[in-house]
Amino acid sequence: MRKPAAVYLLAENRLLREALIRLLNKRSEVSVVGANAYSETVHREIIAARPQIILVDSSGLESYRLTLISTLLTAIRNLQVVMVDMDPDEEKLLCAIRAGIVGYVLKNASALEVAAAIRAVASGKAVCPPSLCMALFRFVRQQAPSPPRLAWRSDLGLSRREQEIAELLRQRLTNKEIALLLNLSEQTVKNHVHCIIRKLGVRNRFGIAEFSENRQPAERVARLTDVTAAEFGQNREGPRALKAVGE
Repeated sequence: MRKPAAVYLLAENRLLREALIRLLNKRSEVSVVGANAYSETVHREIIAARPQIILVDSSGLESYRLTLISTLLTAIRNLQVVMVDMDPDEEKLLCAIRAGIVGYVLKNASALEVAAAIRAVASGKAVCPPSLCMALFRFVRQQAPSPPRLAWRSDLGLSRREQEIAELLRQRLTNKEIALLLNLSEQTVKNHVHCIIRKLGVRNRFGIAEFSENRQPAERVARLTDVTAAEFGQNREGPRALKAVGE
């Protein structure tokens, strides 16, 4: 039989603390090892109790209480924090995650649901209400770098995928980051990197970035020459011909 998860309740409202204690004491998979409101000394009591999980209410998002949570996460090894909130608030969820919280449940959750969230977090999983999952997807999408534009010339012999990866290598992304961005396996990215190195004749992945940086000024000159030629005719003889007329 699995050992009950040791939980400490940290909530400003006494009625809420007592209600949570009553709910959780009915669950054999949870053991409440302490409960208190926020204070300047409560961290000592929590550290002495050595809980696996701290169950906090949403008032813990105030700045000085976030500092307390950070202190506890540093002081207690493998500590996990679950937050209980009244409403499905996207901003609170994201703020809580930044503070180090890995579980988020709503106050209308049943004792079974709260206990299930605690057990899930104790086993290394994260918990989020389905109604707030989209906020996480949106946030990750906004933080992710934009897919690479094809800034590499095709005359280098690189395939379209190799051009994409070469651009990301120029931006100093790792193989793992490239794999996540392009939805590829890390081994596939490594194979493409080796092909790019061979085709460009450079020594390593850093040589790809140097190759790009050295090539760009020459390409700008080439594009400027092309524009100038277009203004005076369809071929590069146009400017010389114009000069001859003016002589």
